[in-house]
Amino acid sequence: LHGQRRAQRTTPSFEKSRKRSGSWSRRARNAGAVAAVSALFLAGCSSGQGGGGDEAAAECDISESFPNGPIEFIVPFSAGGGTDAVSRLVAQELGSALGTQINVINQTGGGGAVGHQAIAGAAPDGQTIGMATAELAMLHHQGLTDTTPADVTAISQINADPAGITVAADAPYESVQDLIDAAEADPGQLVGSGTAVAGIWHVALAGMLLEAGLDADAIRWVPSEGAAPALQELVAGGIDVSTASLAENATMIESDRVKPLAVMDSERAPGYDDVPTLAEEGIDFEAATWRGIVAPAGMDEEIVQELQCHLEHITENEEFTTFMADSGLGIVYRDAEEFAAFMEEDDAAKGEIMQQAGLTGE
Repeated sequence: LHGQRRAQRTTPSFEKSRKRSGSWSRRARNAGAVAAVSALFLAGCSSGQGGGGDEAAAECDISESFPNGPIEFIVPFSAGGGTDAVSRLVAQELGSALGTQINVINQTGGGGAVGHQAIAGAAPDGQTIGMATAELAMLHHQGLTDTTPADVTAISQINADPAGITVAADAPYESVQDLIDAAEADPGQLVGSGTAVAGIWHVALAGMLLEAGLDADAIRWVPSEGAAPALQELVAGGIDVSTASLAENATMIESDRVKPLAVMDSERAPGYDDVPTLAEEGIDFEAATWRGIVAPAGMDEEIVQELQCHLEHITENEEFTTFMADSGLGIVYRDAEEFAAFMEEDDAAKGEIMQQAGLTGE
């Protein structure tokens, strides 16, 4: 029975995805690198290099009627952040490959709900696409939106960053088991943070605790505006653990102000070869945030295939791989079919965790 529960709680494995080399570089820059590159794109800088050159463009020219004019690219979060910066790079490269203008539109609000709704509600003609994030598989479980992964057409997943488990450098925990033992001995005494209540890193912590046989609130969650302020609290002693990605904590890790205990992935993160996976610590659980290109449901299959073809080339080109490595973001590629299946599985897994943790809108 425990094995069945464990299988249900474990989020979808990344074993079938294609991880590009150079992802999650330990020398990853902090958020300033993302902001700088985002500002460059906002200023309209263009490299003039598309997703693989003329040969790739010809290979991917599948739909005779697409594109039919400028394309709108909806981003569910504000300008200047990581999702926006990745989106602007993809839009620039994709526009060059398609030979058309792609306009990035930031549709903010509701923790991503407004933007995802805007993508799902557009006409499925290929002229509106957008960047979906892990929140698409989470917000509807909280009752914040009716939009689910079933309301969009999957095109390509391009990124995933697994949750990490990071504590202060002087914390008395040398392993995840030490942290679990402390939480079990005094439930609710330890404090975690890294995002809003029911955000991706909160759900990651809850899932880990449930899988370890503890209550989801055995480590109490305090909301924050993101990983950076939570990390400051971690160093100052205001919280005990951050479950944000190791990339988001890279600067403090490299300066030895905090220490990573594990990563919630199927394999160790490149650049963090000495940091074990949760499975190696005896907890069979994975959790990650992700990004991928989607469109409204019902889009023509030829348009999907054309966009997917270009996006696969883009995730392999130098501009994209360099930017992702410099930003500390992991490149994980899934094609349309794989991405659709992944979102369905991730939605079910996160929904179960959130329900058991009391984080749903019910």
